[in-house]
Amino acid sequence: MGSSHLHSARTDKGPEPSASALATRKRATLLLSALLVPLGVLTLIAMVLLWPSGDRSTLTVASPYATAEGVSFERGTVREVGQADCPSSQPTVDAGGAALTCTIAYTQPAAGGEVIPVEVTPELAKAEAVEAGDEIRYLDLAAVIQGGAAPYVFVDFVRSVPIVALAVVYAVVVIAVARWRGLRAILGLVGALVVLAQFILPGLVEGRPPLLLGLVGSVVIMYGVLYFAHGVSARTSTALLGTVFGLGVTALLAAWATDAAHLTGVGDENAYTLVNASDELSISSIILCGLIISGLGVLNDVTITQSSSVWELHELAPDTSARRLFASAMRIGRDHIASTVYTIAFAYAGAALPVLILVSLYDRALLDILTSGELAEEVVRTLVGSIGLVLAIPLTTLIAVLVVKAVGPRDDAPDPEADPAPPVPAAEGAGPLAPGERLVALGERRSRRLAGEDA
Repeated sequence: MGSSHLHSARTDKGPEPSASALATRKRATLLLSALLVPLGVLTLIAMVLLWPSGDRSTLTVASPYATAEGVSFERGTVREVGQADCPSSQPTVDAGGAALTCTIAYTQPAAGGEVIPVEVTPELAKAEAVEAGDEIRYLDLAAVIQGGAAPYVFVDFVRSVPIVALAVVYAVVVIAVARWRGLRAILGLVGALVVLAQFILPGLVEGRPPLLLGLVGSVVIMYGVLYFAHGVSARTSTALLGTVFGLGVTALLAAWATDAAHLTGVGDENAYTLVNASDELSISSIILCGLIISGLGVLNDVTITQSSSVWELHELAPDTSARRLFASAMRIGRDHIASTVYTIAFAYAGAALPVLILVSLYDRALLDILTSGELAEEVVRTLVGSIGLVLAIPLTTLIAVLVVKAVGPRDDAPDPEADPAPPVPAAEGAGPLAPGERLVALGERRSRRLAGEDA
Protein backbone atom coordinates (compact mmCIF):
# COMPACT_ATOMS: atom_id res chain seq x y z
CA MET A 1 0.00 0.00 0.00
CA GLY A 2 1.00 3.63 -0.27
CA SER A 3 1.08 4.19 3.52
CA SER A 4 1.95 2.36 6.68
CA HIS A 5 -0.98 1.58 8.94
CA LEU A 6 -1.01 0.80 12.66
CA HIS A 7 -3.92 -1.56 13.09
CA SER A 8 -3.23 -1.82 16.81
CA ALA A 9 -0.91 -0.05 19.16
CA ARG A 10 -0.41 -3.22 21.18
CA THR A 11 1.75 -6.14 20.23
CA ASP A 12 0.63 -9.68 20.82
CA LYS A 13 2.60 -9.67 24.08
CA GLY A 14 1.61 -6.17 25.19
CA PRO A 15 -0.05 -5.25 28.49
CA GLU A 16 -3.38 -6.80 29.30
CA PRO A 17 -6.36 -4.41 29.12
CA SER A 18 -7.86 -3.24 32.38
CA ALA A 19 -11.13 -4.58 33.81
CA SER A 20 -13.00 -1.41 32.78
CA ALA A 21 -11.65 -1.68 29.23
CA LEU A 22 -12.77 -5.30 29.01
CA ALA A 23 -16.23 -4.36 30.25
CA THR A 24 -16.40 -1.55 27.68
CA ARG A 25 -15.50 -3.92 24.86
CA LYS A 26 -18.12 -6.43 25.99
CA ARG A 27 -20.88 -3.83 26.01
CA ALA A 28 -19.74 -2.54 22.61
CA THR A 29 -19.84 -6.04 21.17
CA LEU A 30 -23.43 -6.52 22.34
CA LEU A 31 -24.47 -3.18 20.87
CA LEU A 32 -22.84 -3.84 17.51
CA SER A 33 -24.22 -7.38 17.38
CA ALA A 34 -27.72 -5.94 17.44
CA LEU A 35 -26.87 -4.22 14.13
CA LEU A 36 -24.60 -6.72 12.43
CA VAL A 37 -26.39 -9.99 13.19
CA PRO A 38 -29.62 -8.99 11.37
CA LEU A 39 -27.55 -7.57 8.51
CA GLY A 40 -25.62 -10.83 8.27
CA VAL A 41 -28.80 -12.92 8.28
CA LEU A 42 -30.32 -10.73 5.56
CA THR A 43 -27.15 -11.07 3.48
CA LEU A 44 -27.17 -14.86 3.79
CA ILE A 45 -30.83 -15.00 2.74
CA ALA A 46 -30.06 -12.84 -0.30
CA MET A 47 -27.09 -15.08 -1.11
CA VAL A 48 -29.30 -18.18 -1.02
CA LEU A 49 -31.87 -16.53 -3.29
CA LEU A 50 -29.20 -15.40 -5.75
CA TRP A 51 -27.19 -18.63 -5.68
CA PRO A 52 -26.51 -19.79 -9.28
CA SER A 53 -28.06 -23.02 -10.49
CA GLY A 54 -24.88 -24.22 -12.19
CA ASP A 55 -26.66 -24.83 -15.48
CA ARG A 56 -24.36 -23.81 -18.34
CA SER A 57 -26.23 -25.54 -21.14
CA THR A 58 -26.87 -22.20 -22.88
CA LEU A 59 -23.20 -21.20 -22.68
CA THR A 60 -20.99 -21.92 -25.68
CA VAL A 61 -17.38 -20.84 -25.41
CA ALA A 62 -14.73 -22.24 -27.69
CA SER A 63 -11.69 -23.13 -25.64
CA PRO A 64 -8.45 -21.71 -27.06
CA TYR A 65 -6.78 -24.93 -25.96
CA ALA A 66 -9.12 -27.20 -27.85
CA THR A 67 -7.39 -28.98 -30.71
CA ALA A 68 -8.38 -30.96 -33.77
CA GLU A 69 -7.84 -34.68 -33.98
CA GLY A 70 -4.14 -35.47 -34.19
CA VAL A 71 -3.10 -32.07 -32.77
CA SER A 72 -1.87 -31.70 -29.20
CA PHE A 73 -0.30 -29.25 -26.77
CA GLU A 74 3.07 -30.42 -25.51
CA ARG A 75 5.72 -29.20 -23.09
CA GLY A 76 9.46 -29.11 -23.50
CA THR A 77 12.71 -27.42 -22.49
CA VAL A 78 14.55 -25.13 -24.89
CA ARG A 79 18.11 -26.34 -25.52
CA GLU A 80 19.21 -23.75 -28.05
CA VAL A 81 17.80 -20.72 -29.88
CA GLY A 82 18.97 -19.73 -33.35
CA GLN A 83 18.06 -18.34 -36.76
CA ALA A 84 17.05 -20.78 -39.49
CA ASP A 85 14.69 -21.21 -42.41
CA CYS A 86 11.08 -21.00 -41.28
CA PRO A 87 9.22 -24.29 -41.72
CA SER A 88 6.09 -22.23 -42.39
CA SER A 89 7.72 -20.71 -45.49
CA GLN A 90 8.09 -24.08 -47.20
CA PRO A 91 5.30 -23.30 -49.75
CA THR A 92 7.35 -20.27 -50.85
CA VAL A 93 10.38 -22.50 -51.44
CA ASP A 94 8.29 -25.00 -53.40
CA ALA A 95 7.14 -22.16 -55.68
CA GLY A 96 10.71 -21.26 -56.52
CA GLY A 97 11.16 -18.48 -53.99
CA ALA A 98 13.57 -18.08 -51.12
CA ALA A 99 12.83 -19.37 -47.64
CA LEU A 100 12.14 -16.83 -44.92
CA THR A 101 14.38 -16.72 -41.87
CA CYS A 102 12.92 -16.84 -38.37
CA THR A 103 13.81 -17.73 -34.80
CA ILE A 104 13.79 -21.43 -33.98
CA ALA A 105 13.80 -22.82 -30.44
CA TYR A 106 15.36 -26.27 -30.48
CA THR A 107 13.35 -28.00 -27.79
CA GLN A 108 13.65 -31.26 -25.87
CA PRO A 109 10.10 -32.67 -25.44
CA ALA A 110 9.12 -33.41 -21.84
CA ALA A 111 7.75 -36.77 -22.99
CA GLY A 112 11.17 -37.73 -24.38
CA GLY A 113 12.50 -38.16 -27.87
CA GLU A 114 14.74 -36.15 -30.15
CA VAL A 115 15.15 -32.37 -30.09
CA ILE A 116 12.57 -30.67 -32.31
CA PRO A 117 12.55 -27.22 -33.99
CA VAL A 118 9.78 -25.00 -32.56
CA GLU A 119 9.00 -21.89 -34.59
CA VAL A 120 8.82 -18.79 -32.37
CA THR A 121 6.25 -16.07 -33.11
CA PRO A 122 7.65 -12.82 -34.59
CA GLU A 123 6.64 -10.74 -31.53
CA LEU A 124 8.63 -12.91 -29.12
CA ALA A 125 11.49 -13.24 -31.59
CA LYS A 126 11.78 -9.45 -31.79
CA ALA A 127 11.90 -9.18 -27.99
CA GLU A 128 14.36 -12.11 -27.75
CA ALA A 129 12.14 -13.49 -24.99
CA VAL A 130 12.87 -17.17 -25.60
CA GLU A 131 16.20 -18.37 -24.23
CA ALA A 132 17.96 -21.67 -23.64
CA GLY A 133 16.67 -23.33 -20.47
CA ASP A 134 13.11 -21.96 -20.76
CA GLU A 135 10.27 -24.40 -20.35
CA ILE A 136 7.63 -23.80 -23.03
CA ARG A 137 4.34 -25.09 -24.40
CA TYR A 138 4.11 -25.73 -28.10
CA LEU A 139 1.53 -26.98 -30.58
CA ASP A 140 2.39 -30.32 -32.20
CA LEU A 141 1.05 -30.30 -35.77
CA ALA A 142 3.39 -32.97 -37.12
CA ALA A 143 0.61 -35.55 -37.52
CA VAL A 144 -1.68 -33.30 -39.59
CA ILE A 145 0.63 -30.99 -41.58
CA GLN A 146 2.99 -32.20 -44.25
CA GLY A 147 5.27 -29.35 -45.29
CA GLY A 148 2.57 -26.67 -45.47
CA ALA A 149 3.42 -24.90 -42.22
CA ALA A 150 5.51 -25.23 -39.10
CA PRO A 151 4.82 -28.63 -37.51
CA TYR A 152 5.80 -27.26 -34.07
CA VAL A 153 4.60 -23.79 -33.07
CA PHE A 154 5.38 -21.89 -29.88
CA VAL A 155 2.27 -21.23 -27.71
CA ASP A 156 3.35 -20.00 -24.27
CA PHE A 157 5.87 -20.25 -21.47
CA VAL A 158 5.42 -22.64 -18.55
CA ARG A 159 5.37 -20.35 -15.51
CA SER A 160 4.40 -22.78 -12.77
CA VAL A 161 7.72 -22.80 -10.92
CA PRO A 162 8.32 -19.02 -10.56
CA ILE A 163 4.69 -18.25 -9.71
CA VAL A 164 4.44 -21.03 -7.11
CA ALA A 165 7.79 -19.97 -5.65
CA LEU A 166 6.64 -16.36 -5.42
CA ALA A 167 3.39 -17.42 -3.73
CA VAL A 168 5.32 -19.48 -1.18
CA VAL A 169 7.68 -16.58 -0.44
CA TYR A 170 4.68 -14.27 -0.03
CA ALA A 171 2.99 -16.64 2.42
CA VAL A 172 6.21 -17.15 4.41
CA VAL A 173 6.86 -13.40 4.67
CA VAL A 174 3.27 -12.61 5.72
CA ILE A 175 3.21 -15.37 8.36
CA ALA A 176 6.71 -14.53 9.64
CA VAL A 177 5.82 -10.88 10.19
CA ALA A 178 2.13 -11.07 11.14
CA ARG A 179 2.28 -14.57 12.67
CA TRP A 180 -1.12 -16.19 13.31
CA ARG A 181 -2.99 -13.13 12.14
CA GLY A 182 -1.12 -13.30 8.84
CA LEU A 183 -2.00 -16.97 8.45
CA ARG A 184 -5.66 -16.22 9.14
CA ALA A 185 -5.58 -13.39 6.60
CA ILE A 186 -4.23 -15.74 3.91
CA LEU A 187 -6.89 -18.34 4.71
CA GLY A 188 -9.50 -15.59 4.59
CA LEU A 189 -8.26 -14.61 1.14
CA VAL A 190 -8.69 -18.20 -0.01
CA GLY A 191 -12.27 -18.13 1.29
CA ALA A 192 -12.92 -14.86 -0.55
CA LEU A 193 -11.70 -16.41 -3.80
CA VAL A 194 -14.06 -19.34 -3.24
CA VAL A 195 -17.03 -16.94 -2.91
CA LEU A 196 -15.89 -15.17 -6.06
CA ALA A 197 -15.53 -18.40 -8.04
CA GLN A 198 -18.61 -20.24 -6.75
CA PHE A 199 -21.11 -17.39 -6.33
CA ILE A 200 -20.27 -14.15 -8.13
CA LEU A 201 -18.81 -15.44 -11.41
CA PRO A 202 -21.46 -18.15 -12.05
CA GLY A 203 -24.16 -15.65 -11.07
CA LEU A 204 -22.94 -13.20 -13.71
CA VAL A 205 -22.87 -15.98 -16.30
CA GLU A 206 -26.52 -16.81 -15.53
CA GLY A 207 -27.65 -13.19 -15.70
CA ARG A 208 -28.29 -12.53 -11.99
CA PRO A 209 -28.73 -8.81 -11.03
CA PRO A 210 -25.14 -7.50 -11.02
CA LEU A 211 -25.69 -4.80 -8.38
CA LEU A 212 -27.13 -7.24 -5.85
CA LEU A 213 -24.68 -9.94 -6.83
CA GLY A 214 -21.63 -7.72 -6.33
CA LEU A 215 -22.95 -6.13 -3.12
CA VAL A 216 -24.08 -9.38 -1.46
CA GLY A 217 -20.91 -11.22 -2.45
CA SER A 218 -18.70 -8.37 -1.22
CA VAL A 219 -20.50 -8.14 2.15
CA VAL A 220 -20.16 -11.92 2.64
CA ILE A 221 -16.46 -11.68 1.84
CA MET A 222 -15.96 -8.80 4.28
CA TYR A 223 -17.80 -10.61 7.09
CA GLY A 224 -15.55 -13.62 6.66
CA VAL A 225 -12.26 -11.84 6.01
CA LEU A 226 -12.55 -9.23 8.78
CA TYR A 227 -13.71 -11.54 11.55
CA PHE A 228 -11.42 -14.39 10.56
CA ALA A 229 -8.29 -12.25 10.21
CA HIS A 230 -8.85 -9.74 13.02
CA GLY A 231 -11.03 -11.70 15.43
CA VAL A 232 -14.52 -11.03 16.76
CA SER A 233 -14.25 -7.73 18.61
CA ALA A 234 -15.89 -4.33 18.88
CA ARG A 235 -13.11 -2.82 16.76
CA THR A 236 -13.66 -5.33 13.96
CA SER A 237 -17.44 -4.90 14.10
CA THR A 238 -17.09 -1.12 13.90
CA ALA A 239 -14.81 -1.47 10.88
CA LEU A 240 -17.30 -3.87 9.29
CA LEU A 241 -20.13 -1.35 9.61
CA GLY A 242 -17.98 1.32 7.96
CA THR A 243 -16.96 -1.11 5.23
CA VAL A 244 -20.58 -2.04 4.48
CA PHE A 245 -21.45 1.66 4.23
CA GLY A 246 -18.52 2.23 1.86
CA LEU A 247 -19.63 -0.73 -0.25
CA GLY A 248 -23.16 0.67 -0.44
CA VAL A 249 -21.90 4.05 -1.64
CA THR A 250 -19.56 2.37 -4.13
CA ALA A 251 -22.37 0.16 -5.47
CA LEU A 252 -24.74 3.07 -6.02
CA LEU A 253 -22.06 5.18 -7.70
CA ALA A 254 -20.99 2.23 -9.84
CA ALA A 255 -24.56 1.62 -11.00
CA TRP A 256 -24.99 5.26 -11.97
CA ALA A 257 -21.55 5.62 -13.59
CA THR A 258 -21.85 2.43 -15.65
CA ASP A 259 -25.03 3.73 -17.25
CA ALA A 260 -24.12 7.45 -17.46
CA ALA A 261 -20.63 6.85 -18.88
CA HIS A 262 -21.88 4.10 -21.26
CA LEU A 263 -19.33 1.53 -20.09
CA THR A 264 -20.05 -1.26 -22.54
CA GLY A 265 -16.63 -2.93 -22.73
CA VAL A 266 -17.01 -3.55 -26.45
CA GLY A 267 -13.43 -2.52 -27.12
CA ASP A 268 -12.10 -5.68 -25.45
CA GLU A 269 -11.75 -8.85 -27.50
CA ASN A 270 -12.60 -10.92 -24.41
CA ALA A 271 -15.87 -8.98 -24.19
CA TYR A 272 -16.72 -9.98 -27.75
CA THR A 273 -16.11 -13.62 -26.84
CA LEU A 274 -18.42 -13.37 -23.82
CA VAL A 275 -21.15 -11.55 -25.74
CA ASN A 276 -21.20 -14.30 -28.36
CA ALA A 277 -21.05 -17.05 -25.72
CA SER A 278 -24.49 -16.52 -24.17
CA ASP A 279 -27.56 -14.35 -24.46
CA GLU A 280 -27.66 -14.06 -20.65
CA LEU A 281 -24.27 -12.34 -20.39
CA SER A 282 -24.08 -8.56 -20.23
CA ILE A 283 -20.71 -6.82 -20.39
CA SER A 284 -22.10 -3.77 -18.62
CA SER A 285 -23.23 -6.02 -15.78
CA ILE A 286 -19.77 -7.53 -15.51
CA ILE A 287 -18.20 -4.06 -15.42
CA LEU A 288 -20.67 -2.92 -12.73
CA CYS A 289 -19.91 -5.92 -10.54
CA GLY A 290 -16.19 -5.40 -11.08
CA LEU A 291 -16.41 -1.78 -9.94
CA ILE A 292 -17.90 -2.93 -6.63
CA ILE A 293 -15.36 -5.69 -6.00
CA SER A 294 -12.25 -3.76 -7.05
CA GLY A 295 -12.20 -1.48 -4.00
CA LEU A 296 -12.65 -4.17 -1.34
CA GLY A 297 -9.03 -4.46 -0.26
CA VAL A 298 -8.26 -0.78 0.26
CA LEU A 299 -11.66 -0.14 1.84
CA ASN A 300 -11.10 -2.91 4.36
CA ASP A 301 -7.64 -1.54 5.12
CA VAL A 302 -8.71 2.00 6.00
CA THR A 303 -11.81 1.06 7.98
CA ILE A 304 -10.04 -1.40 10.26
CA THR A 305 -7.30 1.18 10.81
CA GLN A 306 -9.74 3.96 11.67
CA SER A 307 -11.63 1.74 14.06
CA SER A 308 -8.44 0.71 15.86
CA SER A 309 -7.30 4.32 16.04
CA VAL A 310 -10.50 5.44 17.79
CA TRP A 311 -10.39 2.59 20.28
CA GLU A 312 -6.72 3.17 21.11
CA LEU A 313 -7.24 6.91 21.60
CA HIS A 314 -10.28 6.26 23.79
CA GLU A 315 -8.56 3.68 25.98
CA LEU A 316 -5.57 5.96 26.49
CA ALA A 317 -7.78 8.97 27.27
CA PRO A 318 -11.25 7.67 28.23
CA ASP A 319 -12.50 11.05 29.51
CA THR A 320 -11.97 12.81 26.19
CA SER A 321 -15.12 14.33 24.75
CA ALA A 322 -16.71 12.74 21.69
CA ARG A 323 -16.01 15.83 19.56
CA ARG A 324 -12.34 15.91 20.49
CA LEU A 325 -11.98 12.15 20.01
CA PHE A 326 -13.55 12.36 16.54
CA ALA A 327 -11.27 15.27 15.56
CA SER A 328 -8.17 13.42 16.74
CA ALA A 329 -9.08 10.26 14.87
CA MET A 330 -9.95 12.18 11.70
CA ARG A 331 -6.46 13.69 11.65
CA ILE A 332 -5.25 10.11 11.24
CA GLY A 333 -8.01 9.48 8.69
CA ARG A 334 -6.94 12.41 6.55
CA ASP A 335 -3.48 10.88 6.25
CA HIS A 336 -5.08 7.67 5.05
CA ILE A 337 -7.21 9.51 2.54
CA ALA A 338 -4.21 11.38 1.17
CA SER A 339 -2.19 8.19 0.72
CA THR A 340 -4.75 5.62 -0.39
CA VAL A 341 -6.37 7.84 -3.04
CA TYR A 342 -3.21 7.92 -5.13
CA THR A 343 -2.57 4.28 -4.21
CA ILE A 344 -5.77 3.32 -6.04
CA ALA A 345 -4.93 5.54 -9.00
CA PHE A 346 -1.40 4.16 -9.39
CA ALA A 347 -2.58 0.57 -8.98
CA TYR A 348 -5.01 0.91 -11.88
CA ALA A 349 -2.50 2.91 -13.93
CA GLY A 350 0.05 0.14 -13.54
CA ALA A 351 -2.46 -2.49 -14.61
CA ALA A 352 -3.43 -0.48 -17.70
CA LEU A 353 0.10 0.65 -18.61
CA PRO A 354 0.17 -0.85 -22.15
CA VAL A 355 -3.11 0.88 -22.96
CA LEU A 356 -1.83 4.15 -21.48
CA ILE A 357 1.28 4.01 -23.64
CA LEU A 358 -0.74 3.25 -26.75
CA VAL A 359 -3.29 6.02 -26.33
CA SER A 360 -0.57 8.52 -25.36
CA LEU A 361 0.87 8.07 -28.84
CA TYR A 362 -2.36 9.20 -30.44
CA ASP A 363 -2.62 12.84 -31.46
CA ARG A 364 -5.61 13.61 -29.23
CA ALA A 365 -6.45 16.01 -26.42
CA LEU A 366 -5.91 14.76 -22.85
CA LEU A 367 -9.62 14.92 -22.02
CA ASP A 368 -10.47 12.92 -25.11
CA ILE A 369 -7.90 10.29 -24.12
CA LEU A 370 -9.17 9.96 -20.53
CA THR A 371 -12.79 9.67 -21.64
CA SER A 372 -12.11 7.30 -24.54
CA GLY A 373 -13.43 3.75 -24.55
CA GLU A 374 -9.95 2.40 -23.85
CA LEU A 375 -9.50 4.30 -20.56
CA ALA A 376 -13.00 5.29 -19.41
CA GLU A 377 -13.49 2.09 -17.43
CA GLU A 378 -10.23 2.53 -15.51
CA VAL A 379 -10.96 6.20 -14.81
CA VAL A 380 -14.46 5.44 -13.53
CA ARG A 381 -13.14 2.56 -11.41
CA THR A 382 -10.58 4.86 -9.80
CA LEU A 383 -13.09 7.63 -9.09
CA VAL A 384 -15.86 5.36 -7.80
CA GLY A 385 -13.51 3.43 -5.52
CA SER A 386 -11.93 6.62 -4.19
CA ILE A 387 -15.28 8.27 -3.37
CA GLY A 388 -16.47 5.19 -1.49
CA LEU A 389 -13.16 5.05 0.37
CA VAL A 390 -13.16 8.72 1.35
CA LEU A 391 -16.76 8.65 2.63
CA ALA A 392 -16.19 5.41 4.57
CA ILE A 393 -13.44 6.97 6.72
CA PRO A 394 -15.48 9.67 8.51
CA LEU A 395 -18.47 7.34 8.89
CA THR A 396 -16.32 4.57 10.40
CA THR A 397 -14.76 7.12 12.73
CA LEU A 398 -18.17 8.44 13.75
CA ILE A 399 -19.55 4.94 14.40
CA ALA A 400 -16.50 4.05 16.49
CA VAL A 401 -16.77 7.27 18.55
CA LEU A 402 -20.49 6.80 19.16
CA VAL A 403 -19.99 3.19 20.19
CA VAL A 404 -17.11 3.82 22.60
CA LYS A 405 -18.99 6.72 24.18
CA ALA A 406 -22.24 4.79 24.42
CA VAL A 407 -20.62 1.80 26.13
CA GLY A 408 -17.78 3.51 27.97
CA PRO A 409 -17.03 3.09 31.69
CA ARG A 410 -20.15 3.57 33.79
CA ASP A 411 -18.28 5.18 36.69
CA ASP A 412 -15.58 7.78 37.01
CA ALA A 413 -13.42 5.76 39.41
CA PRO A 414 -9.85 5.42 38.19
CA ASP A 415 -8.42 1.99 37.52
CA PRO A 416 -6.40 1.07 40.64
CA GLU A 417 -3.97 -1.00 38.54
CA ALA A 418 -3.28 1.73 36.01
CA ASP A 419 -0.08 3.76 36.16
CA PRO A 420 -0.60 7.39 37.12
CA ALA A 421 -0.45 9.72 34.14
CA PRO A 422 2.51 12.11 34.17
CA PRO A 423 1.61 15.74 34.71
CA VAL A 424 1.32 17.84 31.58
CA PRO A 425 1.82 21.59 31.89
CA ALA A 426 -1.30 23.47 30.87
CA ALA A 427 -1.13 26.24 28.36
CA GLU A 428 -0.68 29.71 29.82
CA GLY A 429 -3.98 31.11 31.00
CA ALA A 430 -5.74 27.74 30.72
CA GLY A 431 -7.21 25.77 33.59
CA PRO A 432 -5.96 22.34 34.60
CA LEU A 433 -6.81 19.47 32.27
CA ALA A 434 -8.45 16.27 33.34
CA PRO A 435 -6.04 13.29 33.29
CA GLY A 436 -7.86 11.66 30.39
CA GLU A 437 -7.60 14.79 28.21
CA ARG A 438 -3.84 15.31 28.50
CA LEU A 439 -2.83 13.02 25.64
CA VAL A 440 -5.32 14.50 23.20
CA ALA A 441 -4.43 18.04 24.30
CA LEU A 442 -0.78 17.39 23.54
CA GLY A 443 -1.76 16.06 20.10
CA GLU A 444 -3.77 19.19 19.39
CA ARG A 445 -0.91 21.49 20.42
CA ARG A 446 1.46 19.52 18.21
CA SER A 447 -0.97 19.76 15.27
CA ARG A 448 -1.26 23.54 15.74
CA ARG A 449 2.52 23.88 15.91
CA LEU A 450 3.00 21.81 12.74
CA ALA A 451 0.30 23.85 11.01
CA GLY A 452 2.19 27.04 11.94
CA GLU A 453 5.43 25.61 10.57
CA ASP A 454 3.74 24.64 7.31
CA ALA A 455 2.33 28.13 6.98
